[in-house]
Amino acid sequence: MNSATINSVNSDPPASGSAIAWLQSATAEVWLKFLLALVGLGLAFGAALLSTASGEAGNLWVSVILASVALLMAAFVGLVTVPYLARRVAIERLRQTFHYEVTKAGVVYVLVTLVIGIAALNTGNNLLYIVVAAMLAAILVSGVVSALVLRGLELQVRLPEHVFAARPVVGRIALRNSRRFLPSFSIRVVPARREKEKGMKPRKQWRWEPATFAFPPNRAPENQWVKLRDWRVRRVDVIPPPPGIFEGMIYFPYLPSGADLAADLELCFERRGLYRESSFGVATRFPFAFLTKTRDVALEREILVYPPIEPPDELFEILPLVRGEWESFVRGRGSDLYRIREYMPEDSARHVDWKATAKSGSLKVREFSREDERKLCIVFDNPAAGFIPGSAYEQAVNLAASLAWHFSTHDAEVSFVVPGHGRLTDLHEFLAQLAVIEPQKDPHAAIAAQAGSPRDLVRPDVLRQIDHAATGEYNIVLTARPRGSLPTALWNCSYFIFLANEDQPTVAPDSRKA
Repeated sequence: MNSATINSVNSDPPASGSAIAWLQSATAEVWLKFLLALVGLGLAFGAALLSTASGEAGNLWVSVILASVALLMAAFVGLVTVPYLARRVAIERLRQTFHYEVTKAGVVYVLVTLVIGIAALNTGNNLLYIVVAAMLAAILVSGVVSALVLRGLELQVRLPEHVFAARPVVGRIALRNSRRFLPSFSIRVVPARREKEKGMKPRKQWRWEPATFAFPPNRAPENQWVKLRDWRVRRVDVIPPPPGIFEGMIYFPYLPSGADLAADLELCFERRGLYRESSFGVATRFPFAFLTKTRDVALEREILVYPPIEPPDELFEILPLVRGEWESFVRGRGSDLYRIREYMPEDSARHVDWKATAKSGSLKVREFSREDERKLCIVFDNPAAGFIPGSAYEQAVNLAASLAWHFSTHDAEVSFVVPGHGRLTDLHEFLAQLAVIEPQKDPHAAIAAQAGSPRDLVRPDVLRQIDHAATGEYNIVLTARPRGSLPTALWNCSYFIFLANEDQPTVAPDSRKA
């Protein structure tokens, strides 16, 4: 659990050694420089006064010398002390900047004050002057009080670890008033201020980039006479930041001194992906609602939203077929009897059950269950960009997540394969990869796919890296490849789901016999 302190609260340190520790701190050095600057400016001001007095008394040279000393001392303070103090400004104070937004009530109030002020100037009525002064004082009081209300607050944002798209989850926002005496009123926790982007499309922005000035420009680099370091400006695409975690606000009407309050926030994300908040804001309109004053809190939070695992329609179509194929695959050598069935030409003679054969009058064989029958591997063969539509791609990702979640709840040893990430055994790691996966940006693979050639010839083939002999797993493969380009060794131990150009994937009619 992380927290961000809006206004740090200094605890009372022990008396012994506190003065020495303070003198050795950077704060003491800043104060020393500040006091020296005041002393220097005071001496410069005194020298200027003496210079004026000497000039009036007729001592011209004394006046010139004192004036020169005053200027030199003032210049010394300005060149030495002021830049140091500017560099030592607390970064936390700079980050805790206020943002002001005038409310409708504030606009009306200012207009009324302006009208009364004009009337006071025209009439000279003292009562109107008093009313205008009181109204202006109310604006000043509103700014000071709202700043005091926002100080001494500590913000904590707790988010769930695992989040699925289209499934509501609950986060918690906690606010603590660390002050001893002053309470806070009408506090709102809001997300960071973000520019409204049109969707998530990149926008154009001018940017300076380092370059090299060469002359003559049309010659080869080794034949150019002059090469100088240069800068150029060009327009580049700026990708907007990830979407925020939440919209709206959390409202705390009253927060006593030294108290903690928490509020639950329901979050629901429509799409998978990474959501991030770079900072949060603590805002208030107290006391008169003339201004909405917001203080930024440097508290970064991000949340990874997994694909939805709600069973889609195609999952109900696929599951019976997958279970049947898997059931027939797990039959093999083992110690537990699976069933007694009719003899087939490919069966071994040592598995013939002679008692059952004598009773039935036809050859019967024993079929045993495999000891590693619960091993399953789900392979998402990520297609190239542009090979299938975006809607079909999202359907494929959702289907892969649903299959992984479904079979992980069963008594099975499930592993996962995603191109570029190797073999995964943890379900949430696989879902995290699916949360941010995008079509492979491989122009050669896309060109080859559009031309109809097998794409395994132009990029590393993840399907050929599956070693069934070493793992003994049954594979569920989601792929967009043509059927003729698939390794033939996988057909006997895999079930293929083909990612067609339509919105719904298609399945192989019989993966074992295709």
